Amino acid sequence: MTSLDKADLQLIEVAKTLIALRSKPEFHEVGAALRTRSGKIFSAVNVKANVGRVSVCAEAVAIGMAASAGDTDIERIVAVDQKGRVISPCGMCREMISDYAPEADIIVPGDNGLEVFKVADLLPHKFQKMKT
Repeated sequence: MTSLDKADLQLIEVAKTLIALRSKPEFHEVGAALRTRSGKIFSAVNVKANVGRVSVCAEAVAIGMAASAGDTDIERIVAVDQKGRVISPCGMCREMISDYAPEADIIVPGDNGLEVFKVADLLPHKFQKMKT
């Protein structure tokens, strides 16, 4: 666990600003922002559908945006709810973050305020494909 710095606070503000602008009940309820090692920030909202299985989390959309730009060396990622509160990523997002950026840090709420953890610390015993 590490502490937040000025760049982390900026990342949180990017996610908060986006969800404040794009929040739409039943469609966009989470905003996420990630920073790559190049310093670029990618932000996105979740995309909901009437069929829940086709909904996509904000973290996954942000990772897709970074991948589309060819910049997937993710350093840090954060998600916020509609009220701008930092939230912990779901299990599927933890898996995806770990797949794309196994060394990434995630900003999450903790007992003493916001904390930063390595994705591996939030995803023990990660799923691994069987090798043939």
